[in-house]
Amino acid sequence: MVHHKYLLLSFVISLAAIQGIHSVDYVVTNTASNTTGGSRFNKEIGSKYSKQTLTNATNFTWKIFQQKTTADRKKVAKVSLFIEDIDGVAYAANNEIYITGVLFHEMTHIWQWNGNGQSPPGGLIEGIADFVRLKSGYVPSHWVQPGKGDRWDQGYDVTAWFLDYLNGLRNGFVADLNKKLRTGYSANYFVELLGKTVDQLWSDYKAKYGN
Repeated sequence: MVHHKYLLLSFVISLAAIQGIHSVDYVVTNTASNTTGGSRFNKEIGSKYSKQTLTNATNFTWKIFQQKTTADRKKVAKVSLFIEDIDGVAYAANNEIYITGVLFHEMTHIWQWNGNGQSPPGGLIEGIADFVRLKSGYVPSHWVQPGKGDRWDQGYDVTAWFLDYLNGLRNGFVADLNKKLRTGYSANYFVELLGKTVDQLWSDYKAKYGN
């Protein structure tokens, strides 16, 4: 794989999963191969690297969520990665960190539980996905530093760092929280797992960093 310090991306990555019971099949489709961004994807990232990254991200997510058996996991037969060209969408970043990190984040959404229709905060769902990205080591330079943010459920990097703090209080906290999200959602999950409300935990977290 060719590495460049900066790569201008003019495509959007989206993932779709089809429910099933067989081993996971990964499909990469570049619908923008005739564009500058699509051509760069073929030359500098490619289908082979993408499929391997999707496989690695799946295995890593299962490990973080402590999903050791098929009974613990969602039944997903196929994951499709689409590369599309959209005018006006661009991102300058380190090639490997950005692309690989995005794939780890999106694969987490494929495998995480989402409250079984009981609507956990969207920021929590996105924060869990970025927590997995954080633990994978593919953290982009634009992320906020630990301790920053206005709300625990602000989402993405803010919530990821908060979850990392909570995971330090109880090893496997995020995995345990994800297991609970399989059947529903309640803010009381934080009390059950850590003995404090999420607002108390957020205050403790902010105090640790002097915020």
